[in-house]
Amino acid sequence: MRMPLWLGARAALAPHAPALRCGSSEWSFAELDRAARRAARALRAHGLRPGDRLAVLLPNGAELVALVHAAPLCGAVLVPLNTRLTARELAFQLRDCRPRLLVHDGGLAVAAKDACAELPDLSRLATPLGDGEARADLPLERELDLGDTAAVVYTSGTSGAPKGAELGHGAFLWSAATAAFAQGAVPGDRWLACLPLFHVGGLAILYRSVLAGAAVTAHERFDPAHVADELDRGGITLVSLVANMLERVLDARGERPAPPGLRCVLLGGGPAPADLLARARGLGFPIATTYGLTETASQVATLPLELARAEVDAVGPALPGHALRIVSPNGVTLPAGQPGEIAVRGPTLMKGYLGRPAETAAALRDGWLFTGDVGALDARGFLCVLDRRSDLIVSGGENVYPAEVESALREHPAVGDAGVAGEPDPRFGRRVAAWIVLRPEARASAPELDAFCRGRIAGYKVPRAFHFVDELPRGPSGKLLRRALGE
Repeated sequence: MRMPLWLGARAALAPHAPALRCGSSEWSFAELDRAARRAARALRAHGLRPGDRLAVLLPNGAELVALVHAAPLCGAVLVPLNTRLTARELAFQLRDCRPRLLVHDGGLAVAAKDACAELPDLSRLATPLGDGEARADLPLERELDLGDTAAVVYTSGTSGAPKGAELGHGAFLWSAATAAFAQGAVPGDRWLACLPLFHVGGLAILYRSVLAGAAVTAHERFDPAHVADELDRGGITLVSLVANMLERVLDARGERPAPPGLRCVLLGGGPAPADLLARARGLGFPIATTYGLTETASQVATLPLELARAEVDAVGPALPGHALRIVSPNGVTLPAGQPGEIAVRGPTLMKGYLGRPAETAAALRDGWLFTGDVGALDARGFLCVLDRRSDLIVSGGENVYPAEVESALREHPAVGDAGVAGEPDPRFGRRVAAWIVLRPEARASAPELDAFCRGRIAGYKVPRAFHFVDELPRGPSGKLLRRALGE
């Protein structure tokens, strides 16, 4: 099925309505559409063609938003890259997806250059891209096919190897439609985007705001004091946060009640502490807990707004068009109240993992996505998320997979074995901790291992604590028992 490009259609309907605010600058939908078209023509002039992949390494801001909308104008597939990754990690993802172009800003030029060192055929472009109006003769796409891939968004699996989830235009359309159903998004709304736009939760805000006719206020980075003030003075009606972010915003606001215009705080990123929910709701914040994944183009279950101020611990029911079930290890559907693996079915599921047919087949079975997350359904059909994947550490809103950190640690010549798990942290919710077994007669200190890791993995993945032990807990098959590390 084909349909007009979303931003162009919105600009035709409401050209003067506010679309985007970054800092002191604001764009209407018509202005944002023109910016996207200029960027698209500049990309076409540099050789980007329909079906190519466009990698983007940019912080939150107008240039990134314009490029998100420029990609479908070129018929290209967007690949948003995490600006916090090391050059080594970026190089892995670039080799994996093989984009035609990589766009970055000046602040990330060194990381981009180092990441591209082994990819001589990859062109790098620094922003600003130049005047695309000079190439007005270059044709742009006028429609998109909902079955085509819109973006490849990288996520980490329990194996620790990043995987690119291929998400179709139709998946983002359905995600936006069900978000509008759940949050009642309408023209005149304003989303506060303080999540990274290279994560699916941030990227989805850009699509759903255009489809609903809502405006976006984008912060370059999360700053709790800035968010606290923005909620009072910015006319914000909707905001997406994770639990740690919410806690820090509440700390910054003190006892100030929620502003009356705030309709919804969409809270994802894993189970939220009950005391945090009670504190926020006690101050009048409408907390709609939600469950979603990169592989589902954002949320698939969300607490209804009419319950957002109630003392409800569950996430909520499946969104329209989606279904949830809880399955045992042998694939049997479990009754209400029994925990098991969360499986999801619906129109927002990814097409698969880029270039990984075996892992795609393991995750997508008979139309269901088997998430690896643990949860249960109550008698109402509301989902209760018990664990965000058995080994996942959610630290300050970032997902850290222990196997990836363990792999980096084991590259150190003194490390014979390593196990990684999360420990409670008052600021970030969880912190990354490592348990290290040194090789016989070898020596290594915590600062040495810290420095070693920082050259290999992003800073938020580096362990904040190192525990030196004689052996790691393992099961009969030799599998590391990460849950037993803290014991």
